[in-house]
Amino acid sequence: MSSDELLQAQLELYHHGLAFVKSLALKAATDLRIPDTIHRRGGAATLSELASDTGIHPTKRSNLRRVMRVLTTTGVFSIVQGKGSNDHAGDGAAYYKLTRVSRLLVERSPHNLSPMVGTIVNTLCWTSLLKMPEWFTQGQEGESAQSHSLVQLANGCTFWDTTKVDGGLFNDGMAADSRIAMKVLLKEHGGAFGEVKSSLVDIGGNHGATASAVARAFPHLKCTVLDLAHVVAAAPASDILTFVAGNMFEYVPPADAVLLKWILHDWKHEDCVKIMRRCKEAIPAKEAGGKVIIIDMVVGYPVTQPNDSIEAQVLLDIYMMGSDGMEREENEWSLIFSEAGFSDYKITPTNGIRSIIEVYP
Repeated sequence: MSSDELLQAQLELYHHGLAFVKSLALKAATDLRIPDTIHRRGGAATLSELASDTGIHPTKRSNLRRVMRVLTTTGVFSIVQGKGSNDHAGDGAAYYKLTRVSRLLVERSPHNLSPMVGTIVNTLCWTSLLKMPEWFTQGQEGESAQSHSLVQLANGCTFWDTTKVDGGLFNDGMAADSRIAMKVLLKEHGGAFGEVKSSLVDIGGNHGATASAVARAFPHLKCTVLDLAHVVAAAPASDILTFVAGNMFEYVPPADAVLLKWILHDWKHEDCVKIMRRCKEAIPAKEAGGKVIIIDMVVGYPVTQPNDSIEAQVLLDIYMMGSDGMEREENEWSLIFSEAGFSDYKITPTNGIRSIIEVYP
């Protein structure tokens, strides 16, 4: 390598190695409610205002500037001199403003995704993925070692065990994601739901954020949420949903369509086949309108998608590996459908990182 190539390679290596700092800076800003502070101040705030409103200790104000420098460099916030056309002070001070990314972190916004930051960037994730080298080599020692997930190796319990004691962190994150995802999907790709005859079951639908969006968009549908007993017991009362306690590996209530939003990526191949078989038992024949609607990633599909979408997909795949889940390519999805006894499927990509997969018996 030439000197320039060597230095560029070193730069790229350090950039990869330090990528986690962006995640932690994002979580710090979210936990400190910096997006909310900027929003409350009319969309622009100085460093002093941010420090004052968020309770930053005076001795750490310069360190806050360093965190904000990372987040403006990476596009989470922007920085301008003065408030712009509405600036009457004329002091030329630096003001931090929201971008389309940080607008998703304003708590009172209908598009609030701040709970997802805590879901993705958390100690459980870090400790689990740091065990990857040990986990890969342990898997060669025998079936018992191979059956343990990264979460189990690092924390001594399954991922689902942690969701019972996380104070609602996981459930809040999933609900926030559903509110945004379903708003867009129902607007842009509502046909997948509109053609369902009269009933739909949302498997693993928690407290009904996804099913409620479907029911409001298509009032002719009778929507049911299937989840575990302790989840259903805590669900709020609803006049548009029916909640059923049960195990998706054992039984799925009969319906014209079954919905699986971000469910199958939590499970291994053989588990997905079992779930899909229960779904097939619950729906009518294809000619009678029966189908399973899956909202999940199809990694690398379509091939024309932007590189940042593909990168997000493969990064989330490693994140899911921590709990023995995975994001799948089309051939992996096709194999699941075939083994579960389905005859055909259709993939509709969205502008985001997920696709809608309609699977027919």
